[in-house]
Amino acid sequence: MLLDDLVRTSREVTATRSRNRKTAVLAALLARLEPAEVAPAVAFLAGEVRQGRIGVGWAALRQVAPPPAAAPSLTIARVDAALTDLARLTGSGSGAARRRVLEELFARATEDEQRYLRALLLGELRQGALEGVMVEAVAAAGSVPAEAVRRALMLSGRLAEATTAALTGGEPALAAFGLRVGRPVRPMLASPAESLAEALRELARPVVEYKLDGARIQVHRDGDAVRVFTRTLREVTDGVPELVEVVRALPCRSVVLDGETLALTDAGTPRPFQETMSRFGAASPRELLLRPYFFDCLHLDGTDLLDAPLGERRAALGAVAGEHRMPALEEPDEDAAERMMGRALAEGHEGVMVKSLDGRYAAGRRGRSWRKVKPAHTLDLVVIAAEWGSGRRVGTLSNLHLGARDPDGGEPVMVGKTFKGLTDELLAWQTRELLAREVGRDGHAVLVRPELVVEIELDGVQTSPRYPGGVALRFARVLRYRPDKGPAEADDLTAVRAMLPGEAGRAGRAGE
Repeated sequence: MLLDDLVRTSREVTATRSRNRKTAVLAALLARLEPAEVAPAVAFLAGEVRQGRIGVGWAALRQVAPPPAAAPSLTIARVDAALTDLARLTGSGSGAARRRVLEELFARATEDEQRYLRALLLGELRQGALEGVMVEAVAAAGSVPAEAVRRALMLSGRLAEATTAALTGGEPALAAFGLRVGRPVRPMLASPAESLAEALRELARPVVEYKLDGARIQVHRDGDAVRVFTRTLREVTDGVPELVEVVRALPCRSVVLDGETLALTDAGTPRPFQETMSRFGAASPRELLLRPYFFDCLHLDGTDLLDAPLGERRAALGAVAGEHRMPALEEPDEDAAERMMGRALAEGHEGVMVKSLDGRYAAGRRGRSWRKVKPAHTLDLVVIAAEWGSGRRVGTLSNLHLGARDPDGGEPVMVGKTFKGLTDELLAWQTRELLAREVGRDGHAVLVRPELVVEIELDGVQTSPRYPGGVALRFARVLRYRPDKGPAEADDLTAVRAMLPGEAGRAGRAGE
């Protein structure tokens, strides 16, 4: 297939806000791909290259400016081969070799293709082909259930792999995907609840457990081999030897555990979230010791538990996790649950989770059988722009423009601004990071690639014609940035609207 076909599809997807239309356009393209084209095409549609880091940035692309080709001739396979060549270039003379590969590639591209390739290589491609839309498109192209595609994706962690299976082998190929010890599963996510009482009312056979202000981890053990992954499925095994030691000492042969880890003070209270996250990039793995708290067991000694109810998974967890099990109460009454939440807050934690013992593990999804309860309203939003500060903040990017994820796969939808909660240190950091992501200016605002996720505390949400989403945040302030989350994990506009007065109950019933 020609790259031009994909570029035109991308343009059409970007131009519509209709989820159905996006799905139809993408499905039509996917159905025409050859098996060898699926992996690169799916990556391109997601705004990524499957080779990962290829050593190409602004500096390299500035030196590449051949006249565009008059007519399309560049294939998806040829682009993918060139990117593979670029990824392999290292050492002395690699800069000149990289320019030659880029010159040849861009010389064969039309003007539209050159524009697309530059955006792709710089990570600036925003075309609305988000994962949820892609799953539906793959299902339509392969004439398979979307849930089967979604499950294969969550178990493999790779959209291209799930797509290839759907298009070449149909449902039987998708059904062959299973949990594999050593290969991370996308973590299940929780939905916010207005109150503990509401969560207890909604969920049958509830379990209430601490909600820590830590980093999500997933650990895999097969014999003595242990691997540790973050919530984004990045492996961090080498940087957390104390966690490896804990998992290696558990009474089992093989296990997959879901949990949180955090750094504690000498008094046993949690250190700030930023200190815990700093361990994953620390030069010395012993700079700050981490303690794990496991709350779910997805596999134990040859038995996969992913499809088992939480009650069964918790029984397996109790048999293996010991002192490293998350504090929890099963089927408490409301008074006992309130006391549990009080203890969690008194010990410096965020709040509690309420889960249904009958619930399944919805890998990679924000399931209604997991509810998070915190005393303060918070949202994870994407920074889409920032305004230059005044007064003592002159020279820094201060007032943040905040966007909620578009559930239909478009650009983030602006829902508010805030400059509150920013320390001098955070102002300096965000100015550097946002300028590195600048894509343009609008008056005194710097427009940025929507990549940074920030956790916002707010009093609530109100209807407002001021922003495109029809809602606005009330008294918003920055709590912290979330380097452990990507923009695809930010809260979407539906979650923001659910915080409108009177909407929580309706949102809960709609999700049942």
